[in-house]
Amino acid sequence: MAFPLLSTLHFLESPPSPPSLHLPAARRRRQPLLSKRFIIQSSGSTYGTHFRVTTFGESHGGGVGCVIDGCPPRLSLSEQDIQRDLDRRRPGQNRITSPRKETDTCKIASGIADGFTTGSPIKVEVPNTDQRGEDYYSEMALAYRPSHADATYDFKYGVASVQGGGRSSARETIGRVAAGAVAKKILLQYAGTQILAYVSQVHNVVLPEDLVNSETVTHDQIENNIVRCPNPEYAEKMIAAIDDVRVKGDSVGGIVTCIVRNVPRGLGSPVFDKLEAELAKAAMSLPASKGIDFGSGFAGTFMTGSEHNDEFYMDEHGRIRTKTNRSGGIQGGISNGETITMRIAFKPTPTIFKKQNTVTRDKHDTELTTRGRHDPCVAPRAIPVVEAMVAMVLVDQLMAQYAQCMLFPINPALQEPLQKAKVPF
Repeated sequence: MAFPLLSTLHFLESPPSPPSLHLPAARRRRQPLLSKRFIIQSSGSTYGTHFRVTTFGESHGGGVGCVIDGCPPRLSLSEQDIQRDLDRRRPGQNRITSPRKETDTCKIASGIADGFTTGSPIKVEVPNTDQRGEDYYSEMALAYRPSHADATYDFKYGVASVQGGGRSSARETIGRVAAGAVAKKILLQYAGTQILAYVSQVHNVVLPEDLVNSETVTHDQIENNIVRCPNPEYAEKMIAAIDDVRVKGDSVGGIVTCIVRNVPRGLGSPVFDKLEAELAKAAMSLPASKGIDFGSGFAGTFMTGSEHNDEFYMDEHGRIRTKTNRSGGIQGGISNGETITMRIAFKPTPTIFKKQNTVTRDKHDTELTTRGRHDPCVAPRAIPVVEAMVAMVLVDQLMAQYAQCMLFPINPALQEPLQKAKVPF
């Protein structure tokens, strides 16, 4: 008997076989149930409820990409809209990124007619063109790379995906960036919402917060250097820090700051589905991410309530605003209209060209010198991926808010329309 895949785990029992009619009634006992079967949806590759994104493909397979389900119809969309962000993510851009040579050229395979979305699923495909063969990864097939997902994938699935790490490779994020480009366009056109991320720390080089104005910093300032730091002086220091470990075959971590301007009020929900919780899940699903905070973050633990509270005031347009933004644009799990600010910490790239101790797949101690083409610091290339995940969350939450709270006329004394006047950038 065939059963549909379910979104959660269920115990399904095979129905008993009918009793044989020729047997005496006393012997017509209920046949024993067959063994209970576990049926579970293949999980982990889809995000979102209303704007649903599923990524597919492996690092060294035929290609990678995504399927976007729930995109609103009549949105002007072209491959170039997506390609701009894929170009920011692709490897081989400069000396501080992976030397893998991929054009990451995307193709929209469905969901578009005459340059507009149709409301049906959008499939975006990106072929892999610079794969390495099995011989290149032969050592990885024998031993686990420290701090990689090789061991945990074996523990979970019982089957190895050695070449380039398979689904655990950061190449999977191509699908996220493609979907995020669509989400960013929806947010900008509908509400004037703009998402910008930049590198604010590389190893021990920390960009002081007061050197960047979150209300005025621009995309061009961020993209003006290879490390994607909007302050030229600190950008040079960060590049030097990466170069120092790169030539030694080592790696360093970093922090990406993300800001979201012109956020509609009311996004997010109380209790389990708070906006911070959704953003945290999205950010922590990124490869190499190890921490996240919002607004004052952990620094807020050193303040008193009177120092930390964001006091309200009425601005010149008659809107309720906050004098400060230590809450990071979110209070009670719901956006308050102020700029959302968050920081995501990324660990040092685990692939380094130094000899390390490890264990073989057949459980023997050994030494391993890994090979591969990897970034000495993932933070600069993580910028478009962070923006993409934030955009996916916000579009999903925008649709949820529209569905729940905008079916009937709003209460103008307390609420604002979700759609705002277009803001030039």
